[in-house]
Amino acid sequence: MKVAILCPTLLSYSGIDRVVEHQANSIALKGDEVSIFALKANIVPSQNVKLHILGTPNNLLFERIYRLFYFVDFGKSNRWVQELKGFDCVYSHHYPMNWLAYLAKRRYGIKYIYYNHGYPPLKTFPNFVERFYVYIISIFANWTIKRADEVISVSQYLRSELKKETGMDSIVIYNEIDTQRFHPGIDGGKIRQKHHLNNNPLILFVGRITPYKGVDLLINAFTMVKQLIPETRLIIIGKHSLKNYSDKLRRMSDTSIIFEEDVLDEDMPLYYAACDVYATASLWEGFDLPMAEAQACGKPVVAFDIGSHQEVIKVGTQGILVPVGNTIAMSIAIESFLKNRARLK
Repeated sequence: MKVAILCPTLLSYSGIDRVVEHQANSIALKGDEVSIFALKANIVPSQNVKLHILGTPNNLLFERIYRLFYFVDFGKSNRWVQELKGFDCVYSHHYPMNWLAYLAKRRYGIKYIYYNHGYPPLKTFPNFVERFYVYIISIFANWTIKRADEVISVSQYLRSELKKETGMDSIVIYNEIDTQRFHPGIDGGKIRQKHHLNNNPLILFVGRITPYKGVDLLINAFTMVKQLIPETRLIIIGKHSLKNYSDKLRRMSDTSIIFEEDVLDEDMPLYYAACDVYATASLWEGFDLPMAEAQACGKPVVAFDIGSHQEVIKVGTQGILVPVGNTIAMSIAIESFLKNRARLK
């Protein structure tokens, strides 16, 4: 069987893109012929998977506009839809790739399966322009989703949200964690040595540096943790996309907070292994892949009780959920794990 997987990007710092990479490799291992189609990429898939880069403007503003109105690029749409001829099935992860999947279905009768990772609620974006952009893109996305033959949601939470928005039901398939890469017993000494951490208690966060991820709230909680355990350190791994927000975070930070933007994908298990607690103050998550990866590495996690977290986190010995926005409760939960580092190890 020939399978096409469509995603806007295939970048190492994106959780969804790493899900796509794992999905492609897993399907290829079954003997199917797999191709990934992306606007841009820096991940090199396995030799059993073909990668087609469709192209996009380099300027961030122009790229966003291009994604929004991708359907008016008739020449490129027609070219890549022709490339899909002969495939048996097309998986689409996010708009605007749904547009190509829909055209392939209409023109060639190819089965179109939409992978629902969701979109953050408008209220999680403090900027009007961002809210308006997400609002418009969700309208276009929902139109193309309704044309799918089948929908897969990555959590029960997203299944419920999609049904409310579109009336469409879906099956739930949780994102699969690559347990050959993420597992207990990995040596994180290389990361501790790199950042001169010695035996300092370490908190880790991985995710896009954007307001709905609540990185500023995490820093507030971390500041309270330091009042009780001064030697604690925080590593924040993620791509910065909004200069004003990133500048705000850096003003809130001192040398005990380490920002890492360009971490090699193969080094991610080492970062999870190096930390004592994984913490996130995200205000919305459709699944939360880093939190699941941290747990797979045997690390306790602390997060707000939002979105899919009740499905992903193993509450109790390996995790604590606290009320959304309550940074005091978050700091107490983190402290409870750091005080028992020896027991956890």
